[in-house]
Amino acid sequence: MKNTENPVVSIHYTLTNKAGEQLDSSIGAEPLTYLHGAGNIIPGLENALADKTVGDKLTVTIEPEDAYGERNEEHIQTVPREMFQGIDNIEVGMQFQADSSNGPAVVTITAVEGDQVSIDGNHPLAGEQLTFDVEITEIRSATETEMEHGHIHGAGCNHD
Repeated sequence: MKNTENPVVSIHYTLTNKAGEQLDSSIGAEPLTYLHGAGNIIPGLENALADKTVGDKLTVTIEPEDAYGERNEEHIQTVPREMFQGIDNIEVGMQFQADSSNGPAVVTITAVEGDQVSIDGNHPLAGEQLTFDVEITEIRSATETEMEHGHIHGAGCNHD
């Protein structure tokens, strides 16, 4: 089966940055499975996987605009510590979900100085050129429900 008509695609991948450092990999674990055409993975990788078949292997380098976007300095700000009510120990690297003008967003603590906390709302890989080494391991037709919901069903899905 070819990767067309919004199939469910399973891939093994290794992700590296421009410096060649490995950032993530599915090797030795379950493959990443997604509904092709539903925006479940970054656009550059999804485009590279179009029209591929099981067993295809490829290396694709993706620029920031087709991955997690460019870094946006407007997403970095300093807020009062009181914004983190109920959190006694705030440390650099912690992540929190916050409401933004574009909906829910994840922010990362980048500094804590007294009563001020610096947060960064950029995706951790924003501004990064990414390279994926990919092997397509399975392609199947999506169920009608998966198509309606815009994602695959199975492990980790909390509805039928």
